Amino acid sequence: MSEGLWDTFLSLPRLAVVFGVPYLLGVSLFAQAPPPAPGKPAESKAAATSATTVVPTPSAKAWGILRDGIKADSADKRAKAVRALGILRGNAEAETAAKNALQDKKPNVRLAAATALGSMQAQRAKLELEGALLDSEPAVALAAANSLLLLHDNEGYDLYYDVLTGERHATKGLIKEQLDMVKDKKKLAKLGFEEAIGFVPFAGMGYEAFKTVTKNDSSPVRAAAAKQLAHDPDPGTAKALVKATTDKNWAVREAALEAIAERGDRSLLPEITAALEDEKDLVRFTAAACVAHLSDLP
Repeated sequence: MSEGLWDTFLSLPRLAVVFGVPYLLGVSLFAQAPPPAPGKPAESKAAATSATTVVPTPSAKAWGILRDGIKADSADKRAKAVRALGILRGNAEAETAAKNALQDKKPNVRLAAATALGSMQAQRAKLELEGALLDSEPAVALAAANSLLLLHDNEGYDLYYDVLTGERHATKGLIKEQLDMVKDKKKLAKLGFEEAIGFVPFAGMGYEAFKTVTKNDSSPVRAAAAKQLAHDPDPGTAKALVKATTDKNWAVREAALEAIAERGDRSLLPEITAALEDEKDLVRFTAAACVAHLSDLP
C-alpha cells in the first residue's frame, strides 16, 4: 500500500473489539447512540406514584364528611351533620352518633339529634329519647316527644298534653316534675315563633294561623300539641281536647276540633256542637266538618 493510501486508511474510523464489545476506534458506539428523551425518568416516577395512590370510594368519602361534621368545633356544623344522619335508617354508626349527640352542650345539636333518631326509626333509642323529654330546652323536649310518637312510644303524648293544658297529665307523671317550660309562656312563645316550627308538625295549621303569630303568642305550639294528641288513647286526652275547643285562642280551638275529627270518637259529638256558633269563620267551618264526620261514623 502506498504511503498516501495508508495515511487515508489511518484517518478512517476503525472497528475493533475491546473486551468483547464492538468499538469504533476513537469513538464509542454507545456514545453514538441518541440520548434518552428528556422527561422520561420523571414520567416513569409519576406513573409509579399514581399506581400506588388509593382513591377513596364515594361511601368512604361520604362517611369522612359526616364524621368530620359531627366532630366540628362549630355547633351549627355539628347540628347540620347530626340532622343529616336521620336519612340513614338501620345504620348502627349513625344511630350511635345521634344518641351521643343528645348529650351535646349546645341545644341546637341536641335538637337535631332528637329529630334524627325519629327520622331514622331508631327503635333502640327510645330510652335516650325519653330522657330527652327532660331537656331544659323546650325545642329539644318537643323534638324528642315527636320522635317517640314516630317510634310508636306513647310517652311522647305526655309532653304534648302538658303543652296544651299547662298542667301535668292526671294519670302519668314520671317525667313531668321538671317540665317548667309549660309554665313559661314567654319561652313557649319564643319557641313557637322561632326554631320549633321546623321540628313540631305545624304544617297542618295553615297559613291563616301563622299570619297572627307574634313573639308574645304561644298558641302555635299549643295548637300543634293539640293536633299531636289526635291518636293518644288516653280518655283524659279526649276531655282535654274538648276543653281546648273553647280556648280563648282561635288557632287552638281550630286545632283541637281537627284533632277530634281525626280521633274519630263519636261519643264526643254532643260536646263540640257549640263550636258551630264560633265567631271565627275558620273555627266554625272546621267544627262543621268535624260534626259532619263524626255524625257519619257508626
